[in-house]
Amino acid sequence: MPSPLSPLPALPVTPPQGLTAATAQRRGQEEGANTLAVSQRRPWRTLAWEVVREPMFLLLLGSGALYLLMGDAQEALILLGFVAIIMAVTVLQERRTDRALGELRALSSPRAQVMRDGVPQRIPGAAVVRGDLLLLSEGDRVPADGVLWQAHELSTDESLLTGESEPVTKHAPTDRVLAGTLVLSGQGLACVQAIGGRTQLGRIGLSLDDVTLQPSPLRDEMARLTRRLVGVAGAVCGLLVLLLWALRGDVLAAVLAGITLAMGLLPQELPVILIVFLALAARRLAQQQVLTRRLSAIETLGQTTVLCVDKTGTLTCNRMSVQVLVAGESEWAVPALGDTALPEAFHPLLACAVLASEVRPHDPMELALQRLATQHLAASDPLPPSWQLAREYELSPALMAMSHLWRDPSAPQDRVASKGAPEAVVALCHLPAAQAQRVQQQAAALADRGLRVLGVAQARHPKGPDWPAQQHDFDFEWLGLVGLADPLRPEVPAAVARCQRAGIRVVMITGDHPGTALAIAAQAGISAQAVITGDTLDTLSAPDLAQRLAHTQVFARVKPQQKLALVQALQAQGEVVAMTGDGVNDAPALKAAHIGMAMGLRGTDVAREAASLVLLNDDFHAIVAAIEQGRRTFANLRQAMVYTLAVHLPIIGLALWPAALGWPLVLTPLHIAFLELLIDPACSLVFEAEASAQDWMAQAPRRVKAPLLSTEAVRWSLWQGACVTAWVLGWYGGLTWLVPSSTTASTAAFGVLVMANAALILPCRSDQPGWRGSFRGLPRVSAWVLLGTLLALALVTQVPLLALAFGFVRLPMAQWGLMAASVLVLLGVLQLSKEGWLSSRAARKTVGANLAPADPPDPVPRRGGE
Repeated sequence: MPSPLSPLPALPVTPPQGLTAATAQRRGQEEGANTLAVSQRRPWRTLAWEVVREPMFLLLLGSGALYLLMGDAQEALILLGFVAIIMAVTVLQERRTDRALGELRALSSPRAQVMRDGVPQRIPGAAVVRGDLLLLSEGDRVPADGVLWQAHELSTDESLLTGESEPVTKHAPTDRVLAGTLVLSGQGLACVQAIGGRTQLGRIGLSLDDVTLQPSPLRDEMARLTRRLVGVAGAVCGLLVLLLWALRGDVLAAVLAGITLAMGLLPQELPVILIVFLALAARRLAQQQVLTRRLSAIETLGQTTVLCVDKTGTLTCNRMSVQVLVAGESEWAVPALGDTALPEAFHPLLACAVLASEVRPHDPMELALQRLATQHLAASDPLPPSWQLAREYELSPALMAMSHLWRDPSAPQDRVASKGAPEAVVALCHLPAAQAQRVQQQAAALADRGLRVLGVAQARHPKGPDWPAQQHDFDFEWLGLVGLADPLRPEVPAAVARCQRAGIRVVMITGDHPGTALAIAAQAGISAQAVITGDTLDTLSAPDLAQRLAHTQVFARVKPQQKLALVQALQAQGEVVAMTGDGVNDAPALKAAHIGMAMGLRGTDVAREAASLVLLNDDFHAIVAAIEQGRRTFANLRQAMVYTLAVHLPIIGLALWPAALGWPLVLTPLHIAFLELLIDPACSLVFEAEASAQDWMAQAPRRVKAPLLSTEAVRWSLWQGACVTAWVLGWYGGLTWLVPSSTTASTAAFGVLVMANAALILPCRSDQPGWRGSFRGLPRVSAWVLLGTLLALALVTQVPLLALAFGFVRLPMAQWGLMAASVLVLLGVLQLSKEGWLSSRAARKTVGANLAPADPPDPVPRRGGE
């Protein structure tokens, strides 16, 4: 009997080498990108029209019309000029957001594996050109229309095009594969014939873009807040118009004052802040090799309480190597240098393990087996070219073993090679109880050393036209065990420790042997006091599972469909679950999890499409970085909202109180437009770029229903705004009483208002105590915004033409110095108030903790915190 040995037989049809890189680049330039989606980048006209329809711009345009009715054409033209400037700034900001989302769409498009220069390469689906050779495998989304060169048990889901859910079996070379369809099973090679709009899917005109701002709790909360403020603004402005009309008798002036107040009240920054923060956070994550497919996932990252991770490739390096071979009672440790010959007793075991692997393997375990076989078997035991792979029996959840049937035309019998989980292969061999128990003991001993263990068996089968329908119908002979090692990633223990310090429970879910899972968990720092297997999961009732879940962090021999049950059970306990996955069967669990994280390197397109995030480098450290970025984004967004509410209060006060007290009005729509130019960059740029010295991973996860702004934060924001309002009104009232010229008083009040709003950024940067925290590590963009604010103030008050348009007069430098000193005093008052507020909040928490009943020690970090 010839010995089964590498090199393995070639496929029946020799595939072409594919295009050269130069040819692919030239065709890409000629034909354009292979995109089936309508571009989401909005044209300039669309953006401008969306901006014009905003309430703020309608108020500005209404103010300009009122100035024309009042006969003040110069004021109307200047105001309309500011409208154009604000529109341009807003459109540029929206364009920037569109550009960031466009980059994310390009990254999240289906990936394609092609042959370029004779070498398999993974490229974006948009880079596929006509003539490319596609390498298709289970879980891939077909990126273009093509004709099959080879097909091996290939079936696809074409329901996207036909509406029929039944799998479609594909045969080479007569069948075609179509863009947008999903490979359900098997492998294939296809030559691309049509791309983009020339494909059948492209002609239908469907759009596959799905990277959009999904509805989210934050967005809903922002919309509710905006609607409430708009209602309040309408009521207050209506009362002001009636009051001024009754007191002064000038209808147009009263309406103009009402519009001015409405502009100060409207929170037009809120939706802009949210979109900019999430889009820029997604771009920051992309720089850390984490692709955000759904922006709403960023806000959920900070709420994560349980992180479910796979072992292979996430915690480990996914670089398998054979460490041990066990045949009978003999064990052979593979030497590190490979300079020791393989003992004869282990030849059948290794050769059969290779024959039970894919012909052209991609799995790290099968690659490790082939490397060892090439070193120790190829020279002495060549496989005759006449051997052919006649039948494959796939690995399935019901039987964790796979078998290959090989046929030699000159031999009277076919050879069957099987490998898989030791207990599954033992079941195939129908071993006596004593021998089966001994094999299980050997497998457990290897697993306890952190090795991944495979059982190997062989069978002979009479040659004939038909084969058994299932693997159990063969008469298998037990050959032995193979122990493989996949080393832990060096950064994993520190990253796991950071998660646990942040109150995030790390749960390992793997298909490996329980002993292997426990050994790797111990190395990673995951609590490994107990393990639950997939078989045990099937026997647990819902209450029993809930009780066991609270104290179990390791799950082994878990089938893919059981991952969904685990995710749902954790969610039923109120946990916010993030989960990693890579296969087709992982997609339901990834979609069900609050945050699904697909592996970018080894993950299938189905897993990528079901996930919210894609880890482009399959790096566990990137998961921790993503959670930290989510927490930072939410904290910065909260501080931006505190500043937004606070900064609007003095504007409202300066628009309302002079009218109510009978003083000359200070603010006009032109002034409000100028202030909006200063406030928007502060909200969208300064706070988004804030990198606090605070360790976000040293806090507990944010509560699920915690509002963006707590009642205390709103009170603190209103208190800051009230302090600035009182300060500005004090300046204006004092100067109105001391100085005959109301223009001098309004100029000084406006100057103090602008400088105070700029200074207000500093105490709003964080909610941490300490004077140094307000000034330390000021981002460069913040410094530029502050300097730009002061420069703009100097221009509108010192340049005669601009000062005349704004109704200002030039003030002496001594007065400017006094105003600046006054603002510094105000800054000190705000900082002292902040320290007092933080101290009282800490005291209340301490009292609450002392009054609360003591809880028993819990090895699992609890959720909670603010």
